[in-house]
Amino acid sequence: MAAARFCVGTPFRPQGRVPGLGLDCVGVVVVAATAAGVVVDPPPYALSGEHERALVAALRCHGCRPVVEASDGDILVMAPSPRHRHLGIVTPAGLVHAHAGLGRVVEGPIDPAWAMLAAWRLPGA
Repeated sequence: MAAARFCVGTPFRPQGRVPGLGLDCVGVVVVAATAAGVVVDPPPYALSGEHERALVAALRCHGCRPVVEASDGDILVMAPSPRHRHLGIVTPAGLVHAHAGLGRVVEGPIDPAWAMLAAWRLPGA
């Protein structure tokens, strides 16, 4: 969670992986996972489309496990719209995620209009 919070303010950049320079939602999760000792190298992806199976396979492959109730530091998978998946890291304030509309990584409440699809815990957490 601390590593994700470190990313707040980083400009939004599709496929971005560098805190301070540019991140997308996957990049925020990669930074948090790396800080937890999990090396993640996500495959190429698009911002929309049906990627549910690939996302679940990638999370499982890296030792993440699904949880019923999300806790601080967990990965949250949401659907802001029917064919769009979005990731973030749960915090006491809500979520750290790359907000394309605001153009940067933010921390704040989870949008109540988004469908919550799954929560995943990093290994060792």
